[in-house]
Amino acid sequence: MFHVGSARSALFNWAFAQQHGGQFVLRIEDTDASRNRPEWIDGIISAMTWLGMPPGSYEGPVLQSSNTGEHVAAAERLLAGGRAYYCSCTREEIVARTGDSHRGYDGHCRVLGLTAGPGRALRFRTPDDGATVVQDVVRGTVRFENSAIDDFPIARADGSVLFLLANVVDDLVMGITHVIRGEEHLPNTPKQQMMWAALGHEPPVWAHVPVLVNEKRQKLSKRRDKVALEDYRAEGYLAEAMRNYLMLLGWAPAGDREIVPWPELVAEFRLDDVIPSPAFFDVRKLRAINGVYIRDLPLAEFIARTEPWLSAPVAPWPAASFSAEVYAQVAPLAQTRVAVLSEVTAMVDFLFLDEPVVDDAAWAKAMGGPAPGLLDAVIETLATASWEADAIRGAVEKAGEQFGLKLGKAQAPVRVAVTGRGVGLPLFESLHVLGRERTLDRLRAARARL
Repeated sequence: MFHVGSARSALFNWAFAQQHGGQFVLRIEDTDASRNRPEWIDGIISAMTWLGMPPGSYEGPVLQSSNTGEHVAAAERLLAGGRAYYCSCTREEIVARTGDSHRGYDGHCRVLGLTAGPGRALRFRTPDDGATVVQDVVRGTVRFENSAIDDFPIARADGSVLFLLANVVDDLVMGITHVIRGEEHLPNTPKQQMMWAALGHEPPVWAHVPVLVNEKRQKLSKRRDKVALEDYRAEGYLAEAMRNYLMLLGWAPAGDREIVPWPELVAEFRLDDVIPSPAFFDVRKLRAINGVYIRDLPLAEFIARTEPWLSAPVAPWPAASFSAEVYAQVAPLAQTRVAVLSEVTAMVDFLFLDEPVVDDAAWAKAMGGPAPGLLDAVIETLATASWEADAIRGAVEKAGEQFGLKLGKAQAPVRVAVTGRGVGLPLFESLHVLGRERTLDRLRAARARL
């Protein structure tokens, strides 16, 4: 699944490339075959397309595995230049020598002059002293002491190159000028920068954007948090709202604005204005922004976009029970009340079900006290009232006055009896659409239950 953090990084890259007339590259780093499947690549492309980055608007997807020859050649150059050496140590042997399972590699094979062979990985020779200084657009100058960096592996015993070197070689071959990625990759950067230098080239511009955290300020985790972009799409978030919100995570346009069209976001985005501190992925703010975008849709588009939630297998009513004409009458009311498109199903189900789905808590709250007598009075007045929203309202209001109830209290039992819920669409407009006979049938059924 496509992580919202990856989506945010993709958008930052895409906006930056658009702004500078550059090219955003989608590269699938598949050096670890066990963690890559074709359908997962399709999922990434599908999620990016939904978000507004369709194929053709970027370069790729480029498979890292297609560049294997360049990877191997680079490893051989590092070996020939004395910047890498073969190592036969197992993890158990390293722990036995150091007595510390948390300690890194101790450099045992540095001076042994081993050649390639079974069980022998290729390690990069880290400088013994000094420091590697990373200039990061977001984080400024970051200094890494070389003495704290182990001689790290760059190729397996079978000759296949590991991610760190493959990543460097791909950037070099593809002419990557800017690497904009999550801050979890920052510890890799001094190692990659060393390899850039060892291969005789200047590194790209680094920009490590802040990690996303939840309300407890914990890094978003797929095991604990909802992080898959596809899940938000399935819930009914609009792509344009998600895109807008993700751009606000670690950066903000001028003027404290939150609802900003994409062209303006691209024009205003500045990589050096991205803040380094963790960014709170606030689902409540995302819902609010999504609600604004939903309300701004033309009605016909709102109706079209809610269609997936009005048919099988999502909708709880039989397909034959649904009426597009009836839905069109209440769609303007639903559009002002839903924060995500999936909420429309529960808003309108009472119109297409034979019987409403009753919320027991709402029933218990609304049906106490004078509810039986009130329903009797409402049934009597609605039986002859003109079937327009204002007349229905007046009838319910009149019935409530008999029990000393204002309209807000009087309509509660009626709403639960007819729709099954304590909240929903405007009641009187809903009853007008439902029709007199179906409304009275439900009121009588509720009264009988009492």
